[in-house]
Amino acid sequence: MPPKKGKGKPPAHKLCAPLDPGFILKDLKKKEWKIGKSIGSGGFGLIYLADDASKPSVKDDAKYVIKVEPMANGPLFCELAFYQRAAKSEDIEKWRKSMKLQFVGIPPYIAHGLHNNTNGNREDGMRFLVMPRCGTDLHNLWIKSGKKFTRATVSKIAILIIDALEYMHSMEYVHADIKGANILQCYKDPKHVYLVDFGLAARYKSDGVHKEYKPDPRKAHNGTIEYTSVDAHKGTAPSRRADFEILGFVLVHWLSGKLPWETKLSDPLKVMEMKVSAMADVKKFVKTCCSTDTPDEVTKYLSCVAELEYSETPDYNKLRNFFKSYLKFACVSVSSPIEFGVEETASKTNTPSSSTPHTIEESQSSEDEQPPKKGRISARKKKIIVQSESSSASSEEMKPVKLETKAKSSAKSGSKAKKSS
Repeated sequence: MPPKKGKGKPPAHKLCAPLDPGFILKDLKKKEWKIGKSIGSGGFGLIYLADDASKPSVKDDAKYVIKVEPMANGPLFCELAFYQRAAKSEDIEKWRKSMKLQFVGIPPYIAHGLHNNTNGNREDGMRFLVMPRCGTDLHNLWIKSGKKFTRATVSKIAILIIDALEYMHSMEYVHADIKGANILQCYKDPKHVYLVDFGLAARYKSDGVHKEYKPDPRKAHNGTIEYTSVDAHKGTAPSRRADFEILGFVLVHWLSGKLPWETKLSDPLKVMEMKVSAMADVKKFVKTCCSTDTPDEVTKYLSCVAELEYSETPDYNKLRNFFKSYLKFACVSVSSPIEFGVEETASKTNTPSSSTPHTIEESQSSEDEQPPKKGRISARKKKIIVQSESSSASSEEMKPVKLETKAKSSAKSGSKAKKSS
């Protein structure tokens, strides 16, 4: 059973006590796994190298990892539900073949289990998940690349993540927390990437029917505040269009090194307001962030996402083709290795080949109050524009924060909404 929810401020998630190398965990199918050295920790769990318990030791090139979390925590419980229901290796492989793809960036389910401590108290025990080992996360690679990826690199990653999201969506799940830290290179084949961390993954359908658009202030601002969607800021149930909006914000950040609201992260309502404005005038938003080399492929992608209704099925091929078209124009093969921190050598663009990255510390929020250019605007966009009136907010800077629960804000601005379907 998942941890029970209580009223008021939720308790902080705690980590398990460290496990010593050689510690044995038994999964639900009675298979034993041997713990190796710790290779990292997230906000809610520890991660160890692992291998079959019959091996004398867990070597540094082990192909499995185990994620461990206290039984009282919730994120790994949610992640396990996704893996068991939607990430079986046979389901991923069947879908891959049907789509004629070489790779699908969703790690397959391996095993999981529960471990009680010696005192027999189940609540003091731990929950664990066995996963394929992955490589470096893209946030670290982005930092090492001077907080800027090239257009070719971003386009290749975007195509792979759209594939992964299409698979998830076909299984009636959405991710809800796409970001560089949750995208990892394959351990053996770095030209492929995995979308990981399904702690916020949720079903967007109930009994085959898309969930209703219903803002809930108690669930407002869920996700990672820099990237989370306007829908999530409003507290609606996660949706497919929200996944692609989140991905769009990540792509812009990778390309430019900045986002207009990154100095406002202490005020989620202000961040939401600025995102509403960004999605109401995508061209202006992308141009403001990427002034030296405006990526038309990202502008077209986000414009397409801005037109989606809450329960609408995205045109995945159309979204992918924006990036495939750019790669073809730049004479870069879609299947070539992803290069990090290296300029495209065959680009046909006339813009400068490189520019000084805009770091988070250097960025400033956009204060341009000009209205969107006149033209044909969808009903959804009209409502967004009308509802994006500015309000005062704190400008206190914060480091990136992942909000797993309802965020607090001292801002007095009212909530802004996207049009429901």
